[in-house]
Amino acid sequence: MPTRCKDCPLHCKPLFQPQTDAETTFMQQFKRGELQVQAGTTLLLEGAASPQLYTVLKGLGLRYKTLEEGQRQVLNFAFPGDLLGLQSALMGEMSHSAVASTDMVLCVFDRGGLWDLFREQPGRGYDLTYLAAQEEHFLGDALATIGQRDALERMSWAILKLWRRAEALEMTEGDSVALPWRQQDLADALGLSLVHTNKTLARLKREGVITWQEGRLRMVNRARLAELAMAEDGEIITRPLF
Repeated sequence: MPTRCKDCPLHCKPLFQPQTDAETTFMQQFKRGELQVQAGTTLLLEGAASPQLYTVLKGLGLRYKTLEEGQRQVLNFAFPGDLLGLQSALMGEMSHSAVASTDMVLCVFDRGGLWDLFREQPGRGYDLTYLAAQEEHFLGDALATIGQRDALERMSWAILKLWRRAEALEMTEGDSVALPWRQQDLADALGLSLVHTNKTLARLKREGVITWQEGRLRMVNRARLAELAMAEDGEIITRPLF
């Protein structure tokens, strides 16, 4: 049976801000069901329109853009609580694709109900605006990282982001977390070759910062990782759950 919004297991995670009872009731009415997909399934296709919005309930994925000559730029890694498909809902079609990296469960929402959301639940409308602004902020940070930082700094920044996100979702187990992505995914996200990515991860391991082997990331020296990433590693900044 689909998960009722009031019983959503994500509500209790440190990453998300609480919802009012009225907001939860509205989201239950807005929700059209759940979609279960296997790893490797394309969720959204670049250039296509999607009649639905998705919130990731379980599983991990990634969003990417394919260039004319076939190169792939990974834009972001999708975690539980992430909203997928808003771009198509507002602009008519997707300018990037999304794929499931593991088996996933997605909450499905009808994009045709977006106007009702803004009209009847302005607080929820503000939450959508906040999420869009947060995504813009992240992409600006990512662009600056790819354009101005060296490979070690880029890799450290990306791994710190992934770790903090997993930690805020209570996915970590002690000093490690299971992550499904390949080195090629990291390379495509950071503008590095696969060889350079492998050498950079090996250097971080050699210097006692992290290890990433067989789908598991282990945090060895978090303070050093944050230093290399030139990023603050403070408290979790909460955000709305849509």
